[in-house]
Amino acid sequence: MRRVALTSVVAGDAYEEAEDQPRLWHVTLSVSGPEAPLADIRRALEQLAHDHPFLLTSRYAADHAEIRYWEEARDLHDAAAVALRLWGEHRQTAQLPPWEIVGLEVIDRDTYHQRIAEGYGPPPATPVGVHPF
Repeated sequence: MRRVALTSVVAGDAYEEAEDQPRLWHVTLSVSGPEAPLADIRRALEQLAHDHPFLLTSRYAADHAEIRYWEEARDLHDAAAVALRLWGEHRQTAQLPPWEIVGLEVIDRDTYHQRIAEGYGPPPATPVGVHPF
């Protein structure tokens, strides 16, 4: 049996996370393009939610959609890069419409919760899932 010395933390000591640790980012991706059948859009967004399990909610209309989810990334640049690839990388597998990304917002967890507490910003993603506008 190997013995390991135990250490303790004094109450009141501050804990600091390493700067390069992943953080949670709230992503809102807006896409738009030519009209498509609503049933096809819904099925495609449901497939995207299945393929990308962190998807919180999607709202859609015949010519645009909004996708909201949490992304774990080291910094905003990494979270935004993943978000900008999401639609294109899943276009064929989820049979998404040939729409383009027309908007992207990436905010950190604290900012998201501060906005909600102050009564502005996007409402919490409830109900979770795929819904028409």
